[in-house]
Amino acid sequence: MRHGITLFTSDRGIRPETAAQAAEAHGFDSFYVPEHTHIPINRESAHPGTGNETLPDDRYMRTLDPWVTLGLAAAVTSTIRLGTSVALPLEHDPITLAKTIATLDHLSGGRVVLGAGFGWNAEELADHGVPPKKRRTALREYLEAMAALWTQEEAEYHGMFVEFGPSWAWPKPIQQPRPPILLGAGPTDRNFEWIVRSADGWITTPRDRNIDEHVRRLQKMWTEAGREGSPEVLALAGRPDLDELRLWRENGVTEVVFGLPDRSQDEVLAYIERLATTIAGY
Repeated sequence: MRHGITLFTSDRGIRPETAAQAAEAHGFDSFYVPEHTHIPINRESAHPGTGNETLPDDRYMRTLDPWVTLGLAAAVTSTIRLGTSVALPLEHDPITLAKTIATLDHLSGGRVVLGAGFGWNAEELADHGVPPKKRRTALREYLEAMAALWTQEEAEYHGMFVEFGPSWAWPKPIQQPRPPILLGAGPTDRNFEWIVRSADGWITTPRDRNIDEHVRRLQKMWTEAGREGSPEVLALAGRPDLDELRLWRENGVTEVVFGLPDRSQDEVLAYIERLATTIAGY
């Protein structure tokens, strides 16, 4: 089971390349960042954590661009996986985003992980022209179109939300047929069916703690659908609980990602060091 960290990037606190360097130096396998382009002030969408329109953290309004951030991290690291937990592909042009991700995978030596979400903030999606009730279909089409650009010498795609004729697009990602795609969403059958059809695994939400039954259910659905191997399962964790980590490993969790505190650079670096020491003991 791999171990990573996720930094809720913003325009304050530790710089992301510094956090990524420290994570790699202390033996972590991955570095993840989130995405929000903006937060509409007037909105009715309930945040999954608060249950209403209020936000639990002002960093939602201050989030750095994930792909610029990961490019910076790639330039100062050499082995750590670079991912999103989660990105919102529907807030981009899919042809341009495919180029961005392929370029990052190419320049980083094949280290990109695309953690994607449908997006809980309907008003944010609407500002990007995405009908919230069609976001599942739209995300599937975006990923299929991006995969065509990543794998085909003469790529084309014809869908409801993405349409382009025969085209050339290089570089191709080093990881073929595509960088891993993980869906960050709640553990519902509907979401798991989407994963089995269109992704390579699941990212839990910060509220999912007792995930063992969910992991087994996803594995069963994966096998019944004829997918080879097993789905990736990335569990988001707070403070490490060694007994919980052992149980997760036994039940098929492939990666655990720990959140970093919203503190000064020195405090975050010290936290990364303590975290590495703690998880080394199980």
